[in-house]
Amino acid sequence: MRRRPETGLAVPANERKTGEGTERNTSGRAGVPVVTRASADSRSRTNARTNATENGRTHARTNARASTRTSARGATGLRDLTSTSLRADAADDAGRAASARLSVARTLRRARRSLARAWSAVTAVVTPLGWAVAALAVAGLGAGYALGWTEFVVIGWAAVIAAAVAALFLIGRIRHRVTLHLADDRVVVGATAVGQLTIDNPGLRLLPAITVDVPVGEATLDVPVPPLAPRQQIEELFRVPATRRGVFPVGPARATRRDPLGLVRREHAWTDASALYVHPLTVSVPSLSTGFVRDLEGSPTRDLTSDDVSFHALREYAPGDERRSIHWRSTAKTGRFMVRQYEETRRSHLMVALSARADEYASDEEFELAVSVAASLGVRAIRDTRTVSVVTGEVTPEFSRRTVRSVRAFASVTPTRLLDDLAAVELEDRALDLAATARAAADTIGGISLAFLVCGSATEPAAIREAARQLPLGVDVVAIVCESEGVPSQRVSAGLTVVTIGYLDDLRPALNRAVAR
Repeated sequence: MRRRPETGLAVPANERKTGEGTERNTSGRAGVPVVTRASADSRSRTNARTNATENGRTHARTNARASTRTSARGATGLRDLTSTSLRADAADDAGRAASARLSVARTLRRARRSLARAWSAVTAVVTPLGWAVAALAVAGLGAGYALGWTEFVVIGWAAVIAAAVAALFLIGRIRHRVTLHLADDRVVVGATAVGQLTIDNPGLRLLPAITVDVPVGEATLDVPVPPLAPRQQIEELFRVPATRRGVFPVGPARATRRDPLGLVRREHAWTDASALYVHPLTVSVPSLSTGFVRDLEGSPTRDLTSDDVSFHALREYAPGDERRSIHWRSTAKTGRFMVRQYEETRRSHLMVALSARADEYASDEEFELAVSVAASLGVRAIRDTRTVSVVTGEVTPEFSRRTVRSVRAFASVTPTRLLDDLAAVELEDRALDLAATARAAADTIGGISLAFLVCGSATEPAAIREAARQLPLGVDVVAIVCESEGVPSQRVSAGLTVVTIGYLDDLRPALNRAVAR
């Protein structure tokens, strides 16, 4: 009898262990198995244990894989979180660095502006002599102490003391109040403009003496002002000689404080600048309505019309004529409809063309004479209530490749407006010549009945004739040649009247002779 390994019990001889369970030989014969209920139950339990073992292993493997995946995800998330944190830290560092750079740049910019303002303030008060004294102080002290020369040291310290004493004159503010007034802001060449300065002390303290500077064009008038008591007001007159034509700025009035040596000076401006118009000289010329213009309404032309004031003739009625033009008495006599026919008239339109080209004048005096001639003619026409256009050739800019072929028209509403514009006209090297000016004026201005061409003695006669040909037919043309100190003369050629004058006073008799012809 054997013993069972699991239980230690004796195993009968007729039993044997198989993979399906325990078989017992009940037949008594060896080799013939007999399967009982006990062997089936044993097999079921064995299968159950096997299945449980396999299920446990499967669950263990699944749990292991899940745990591995979870661990991997956790590691990846940790790496991502760490990378994000590093990037955030790097961005914060970059932002702080950029803010620091920006702050430094702003600080440097403010420092540069402060230094620039300080330098401007220094340069505004230090005169060239002051800069020379400052350079002498630096050179004297540097050379004196470096070389051991007492003379240079003394010179350097003397310059320093002079600069320090001069700086004391800049302490304090200028408390004066100054107003500037021009009695007449429009004068004629050769006259004198009178201005008035009103200076008062609005405070309760004595104000020191100052010097008021009044810029007039490129010159400066110095008006000394004595010390002012509290609430004191004084008036100072100044005169501006109008020696040449032009538009000159007057002011602003400036007070100047300076040291006796002239090392420093401080200025304070009060008023705005005013414009002083120096008009060209003019003379009284005969009325342009006499001689050149034949009636009040205007000059009759060769054009015929059915309605005007200058009667021309009668003609037979034609389809399209207005019934009010029928002349009934003539119709009754002839037995046919007769209508009136008129010459078309136009109101006189004067045109004064002034050449401003430099090579058409022999001197500046000739150009001033030409401007005075144009001003005299324009003022006379405006006072006669005639339509007038005063023009000059435009100036071609230096950067332009094409010539500007147009005219500049001066204001001709009132004599003052015209003289204001003529006060500013200047000679130009690139202005249109006389012929081109006449051509551009003819293209721009319509209805011209009388034209004056004003030029200098350097203009060739052929150029004057060419300018006259640029004007429309039927226009009376008078050319006035200005020759400084020349002999007055007059000639007529092919319907063109050329008058030469040497002085402005020659204009009136020259026009009288032209009208008489």
